[in-house]
Amino acid sequence: MANLKERICIIGGGPAGLSAAMYLEKKGYENYVIYEKLNKVGGKCWSPKMKVKHNGVEEEKSFETGAIMGAITYHAVSEMEEFGGYYHCGPQWAEKEPNMRREFRTLDGKVDEWNNPKVDFSFKKLFGLLKLKKQMKKLNKIMQTKYKGYDCYGHLGVAKGEYYGISKGVDGYCGATKEDSFPNYIKGTNPNLKDLALPFSEFCKINGVEEVQRIWIAPFTSFGYGYFDEIPAALVMKYLDVTTAIEFVHMGLWTWPEGTQQIYVHVNEKLKHPAVLETEVVKVERPDGKIKVTIKGKDGKTKVEEFDKLIVTTPLDYFKDYADASDEEKELFSKIVHERYIDYIATFEEGKSPNISGYLVENMVPERLGHAMVYYNRWQYLDRDCPATVYALANHTGDPDKKYEDVQKMMDEDMARVGFPIKEKHFAQEVYYCPHVSCKDYAEGWYDRLEALQGYKNTYYAGEILSFGDMEDTCAASKDIIGRFF
Repeated sequence: MANLKERICIIGGGPAGLSAAMYLEKKGYENYVIYEKLNKVGGKCWSPKMKVKHNGVEEEKSFETGAIMGAITYHAVSEMEEFGGYYHCGPQWAEKEPNMRREFRTLDGKVDEWNNPKVDFSFKKLFGLLKLKKQMKKLNKIMQTKYKGYDCYGHLGVAKGEYYGISKGVDGYCGATKEDSFPNYIKGTNPNLKDLALPFSEFCKINGVEEVQRIWIAPFTSFGYGYFDEIPAALVMKYLDVTTAIEFVHMGLWTWPEGTQQIYVHVNEKLKHPAVLETEVVKVERPDGKIKVTIKGKDGKTKVEEFDKLIVTTPLDYFKDYADASDEEKELFSKIVHERYIDYIATFEEGKSPNISGYLVENMVPERLGHAMVYYNRWQYLDRDCPATVYALANHTGDPDKKYEDVQKMMDEDMARVGFPIKEKHFAQEVYYCPHVSCKDYAEGWYDRLEALQGYKNTYYAGEILSFGDMEDTCAASKDIIGRFF
């Protein structure tokens, strides 16, 4: 029976840590503490504000450097919205709301209407689009039949041809309905699910749907989640399940006027115990069933706090650096890899800012590693006066990593090449992004080994690695952990 008086330590004030606290409160737990080493909550959902001038009027607007969008399948995020009282707009946007309209551009600066048969018509183009449409229908069918069970949060059992988790579907997908889709634990056996450990490019090839990568690549690779020749298909299809991918195609997306970070700011304000900011966990010891946590505050002083349980939502591959990690924890967590995602917010030469978001698909291949892949124009009513966020990847399995400075230079050159010369950068960063394991480790049951460690020394592991590195899957993973173990 649950002991609601247990003292619980949560490491990390990002989406995973704040959602864990919210779900604990919903179950009646109130004796918890969240430690966040930064001076803000939200983790990679970071939405800084900038002053912009348009038609002679100056105003302050939010910009995004991490998470940008949501969709109808964002059930956990919806629960966060309800708890915090801060909601999305879209998919029908008012004039001065941020939206997700986008274009495709070639590297010579021309708008690429590859998906519009009426522009630059040719029979080759038409037949290509018909082939793509046919393969999309095929993928939709096989994911609901051959790969039944793929559409749930997390990766438990997949390597063994099994599935267990909260369904993320709507309208009958994966046994769920609109009414009971979240939470709706589903469980079953399907040997075909083992295919999800293959690289996504190979998964598409064995199923005869290679063309669909043209749809999936823009919202996946360009937004920092890696290349299709190295990422397990499970990560691609659990993030961009068929329902969510279709929402991307038809622009049925959500945005947040004050930024995604405000979802978590509002949740934090409503929690009984908001995150303790600028407080770093520098040591974790777990003797005799107790959790001893050494924290360092912004004054540089340290103290030790004692807890009954620990929830780790920060990167597990760093856990060994400050905790008394066991040999098994060290060995397991050492297999985690992540993407090096680089972005910056920039203003452009007068009259030369992009007035719509855009994809540079030619740069979304390993051969163009380090080049700009997408630029995000958040406020289209600002037209050519709007700053934009530009993004690139700096690593790929088997290739040398690109240096931060070199990537910045390539991104600048790319933006100038397509017609958007940069005047000034206002913010730039490299981000620890999309933690995951290799296809080999996935196939060998890495996630089932992690599951076996849940509760070891009263420690529970949450965060991006549990499911996927977007805010929806991250929050849903916390719901799953709290629901099953607390």
